[in-house]
Amino acid sequence: MSASVKKAALARKIASGLTLAGLALALSGCISVFPKADPSGMYRFGTTAPAAAKGPPGAMFGVLKAPTVFTRPSAGDRILTTGPGGEAAYVAGARWIAPASVQFDEALSRAFDADPGRARLIGRGEVAKAQMVLRLEVRTFEAAYVDGPKAPPEIIIQVRGVISRTGDRALVGDQVFEAKVKAADNRVGPIVAAFDQANAKVIGDLVGWINAAGAGLPTE
Repeated sequence: MSASVKKAALARKIASGLTLAGLALALSGCISVFPKADPSGMYRFGTTAPAAAKGPPGAMFGVLKAPTVFTRPSAGDRILTTGPGGEAAYVAGARWIAPASVQFDEALSRAFDADPGRARLIGRGEVAKAQMVLRLEVRTFEAAYVDGPKAPPEIIIQVRGVISRTGDRALVGDQVFEAKVKAADNRVGPIVAAFDQANAKVIGDLVGWINAAGAGLPTE
């Protein structure tokens, strides 16, 4: 093999090595944005019971909940994160045990069942018993890396609630609820725990608000 051929082969090896090294550095930079997680880790939220906020005394009233409108990027079983520049990504190697929209509704149902107030959610087969209709729009449900990719993120949950009477369809209330909870660490476990706390705060506020809105209903 001639000297020129050997030099060309060596140059190709060096170039290939530099390309692979550059790729490894680029990938390591991207991965560092996300918290560490075990492969295929499955997580849940909604296990923390919200604080009970009892409304005015009286007979119970039925609340029919319309299907929850959930922001599409975070409605599924992947954990959404956002960066300070508005970029969005999902946590690698970690998923919700069920879609976030399903877990949110389940947590809301449990909160109504456990709350001592007057309001009770009723099924769609009991529409005649409903005195109010509740519509929920989950606008934000994400881990926001407001302090950079390596700092613990802030969990932000924002929900708009609208209540109307079933009889005359009059608007009873329209309010936005928001909770922000800083994760204790940039790991999936603490991040999920912060999601759980923020979700409990929002749902507790919602249940208390609906109970208070029932003050104008007749007590039978």
